[in-house]
Amino acid sequence: IRDFDTEYHNLFFYGTVGTGKSFLSGCIAGELLQTGHSVIYFSASGLFDILAHYSFDARDGLADFHEDLYSCDLLIIDDLGTEITNSFVTSQLFSCLNERHLRSRSTLISTNLGLEKLRDRYSDRIFSRVTSGFTLCKLTGPDIRILKKRMANTSPAIQENNTTS
Repeated sequence: IRDFDTEYHNLFFYGTVGTGKSFLSGCIAGELLQTGHSVIYFSASGLFDILAHYSFDARDGLADFHEDLYSCDLLIIDDLGTEITNSFVTSQLFSCLNERHLRSRSTLISTNLGLEKLRDRYSDRIFSRVTSGFTLCKLTGPDIRILKKRMANTSPAIQENNTTS
């Protein structure tokens, strides 16, 4: 965030469910928005649904949508791999990543897919773009959502016993 205006970076957060990838993405977005940067956030399935809508039903708005998508300061694609993957999705993802790279516009992707599954699910071209043009950040550990729920459901007497043991 400190070097956002002077250095071009892309981030790829991957790892197990519930480790804070989406939360961290939101924190980065919030910090950049506070400093006047433009940020567009999409779930992967939402992004490809909108692209399909514009491509097949509303071609008039496609150029404007692409311009916003390609020129915003930061594009966040959350939960890559949750969408139905087909040749349209693969083509659109490659075009988006490639065009943003050509414009030196930062992209942040989060996914539960490991690198091998990323290569298998998409294409070698997308895998190459991600592994060579993104800082890869693997987040692992227990599911924070489950831990928080357990903490909330634990009665004060049990919590007290656990701290005195």
